[in-house]
Amino acid sequence: MKLNIGNTIILSQALKIHAFAPSSSFTTFQQRQNRHHYCEDNAFVPRTIYNNNKVSSSPRRNGKSTGMKMMFDQLATAINDVAKNIGGRQRMTEKSISQALKDVRRALLDADVNLNVADTLIEGVKRRSIGQEVTKGVTADQQFIKAMYDELLDMMGGDSEIQNKNGAAGGSIGTMSPAATLAVGSKGDPAVILLAGLQGAGKTTAAGKLALYLKEREVDYDAVEAMGPEKARQLLTSRMPTRNRKVLLVAADVYRPAAITQLEVLGKTVGVDVFSLGTEVNPVDIARQALEKAKAEGYDTVLVDTAGRQVIDANLMEELKQVKEAVKPDETLLVVDAMTGQEAASLTASFDSAVGITGAILTKMDGDSRGGAAVSVRGVSGKPIKFVGTGEKTPDLEPFYPDRMASRILGMGDVVSLVEKAAAEVSDADAERMQKKMLEAKFDFDDFLKQSELVAKMGNFAGVAKMLPGIGGQLDNGKIREVETKVKRSKALIQSMTKKERENPDLFITDRTARSRILRISRGSGNSFENGVAFISEFQKMRTMMSRMQKQMTGGMTAPTSFGGAGGDSMDPASLGAEVGGVQLGNRKMRRMAKKMSKGNRGGGKGFGSG
Repeated sequence: MKLNIGNTIILSQALKIHAFAPSSSFTTFQQRQNRHHYCEDNAFVPRTIYNNNKVSSSPRRNGKSTGMKMMFDQLATAINDVAKNIGGRQRMTEKSISQALKDVRRALLDADVNLNVADTLIEGVKRRSIGQEVTKGVTADQQFIKAMYDELLDMMGGDSEIQNKNGAAGGSIGTMSPAATLAVGSKGDPAVILLAGLQGAGKTTAAGKLALYLKEREVDYDAVEAMGPEKARQLLTSRMPTRNRKVLLVAADVYRPAAITQLEVLGKTVGVDVFSLGTEVNPVDIARQALEKAKAEGYDTVLVDTAGRQVIDANLMEELKQVKEAVKPDETLLVVDAMTGQEAASLTASFDSAVGITGAILTKMDGDSRGGAAVSVRGVSGKPIKFVGTGEKTPDLEPFYPDRMASRILGMGDVVSLVEKAAAEVSDADAERMQKKMLEAKFDFDDFLKQSELVAKMGNFAGVAKMLPGIGGQLDNGKIREVETKVKRSKALIQSMTKKERENPDLFITDRTARSRILRISRGSGNSFENGVAFISEFQKMRTMMSRMQKQMTGGMTAPTSFGGAGGDSMDPASLGAEVGGVQLGNRKMRRMAKKMSKGNRGGGKGFGSG
């Protein structure tokens, strides 16, 4: 999968942040530019963004955070603030990290993490840290974050030992399978999935989202395993083979007004059949008849949407037990609202003890700035989180990856999910074509427009930027509004250009008619001349940056050129960006230097007064 870096550059340039961008191929991204790195002893260490060896944190004004409250912002900011104060110690002792552990514990409790889970987490971090020498090549705060990462990973259902082993062996980090998968059925013997929960948690919507996921995006891990580890490691999740189940939705909520109608609308939207018998039939009979229909008509999966209640009561539990007895589900998933914090974990434990569940679906994760539910559910109930809802649209349901979630909680972004979102929107051929144009600095205004639209398809700017390591902590409401305004302004300016101008940006940069062209498109788009000049200037900088980054990340070097000596082969300084005296030179200076060196330091050709 060839991945272009245009969307990353557009975001970073608009935000005025020189962000780290993924490489042009996912394999290179995994091996060279992952958010993790390895020390001399192959110890796996999560990489966060450091400025002068400090962990970057949210900007603050008058002691109050101005960052947008998005997924895990509160917890990520607090943990990073603690880590950066650990300092450059050579050895972790109980005394040196005791205050940090207290601060992390306070941050966990503020994030509404269950008390017992928080204490267990702190004990685990202490056990992994105390007495450990700081690994050569990393700082003490990085090693502390590493211990936090491993403990969070284990707490949420992952396995840090396996991940560290795979990482040290050169495996793909961040592409592990989810913490739990769903039971698989067949025609004539369908898998039955029962959805339960309280009212208001988004159960019916989750049913529609899950049906779409099983129909189109569920990875067939049996087929992936048969491919072999080497081949599978090269694939993004969005490029792996899928099961493409035939799903039947069952409307068994006969109490809530319009619940059946809502499920029927969702079913029509996602292209999945819905079975319903109206509001006068017993839910147990509805579920039983739906299962008979599924067996007779070749469905391999049955999704049963049961009724919810305002509180847990005996009637709700008894009805769930009767439905379970009638259809004997392979999976019983509890749908819980992530914004309820540790109460979601307590609710999961209550349902499990009453009716028995196999896992949970956390909804409204995009609105949870604390993260208490994600951290607490498995620790309290012992049941895994299987899916998370990340938005309001039907495709906004993702498998729960403990490693990616731990990375987000610690403020390290989630580049793997970002790459997969981009891969789902762009074909390999289009990405390869775009990569070539970037490498050759032929990126034009039409390409810019396509990249901007791609970012918009992947979600809002804030959500996409949060997946980039180091950028999320620098976002605030004003910055996001500025980005959105710039994108709209840029789109208006481009749409005021002629087709020839869109395909040839140099008409606005080097052509003698550049000023009049900029003036025309500025007026035509309702912008000032200064805004037009600023956009063209930023576009040129962005195009140069893209070309330079692609060359650096793909190891793109021009053919060796002999400079000033017999047989002295050297790299063309224009190929990767020359650095003289510690100063990065621009394109023009690099060309001049290269030309001067090719002349044997005799100047630039015909001098003053030469014939």
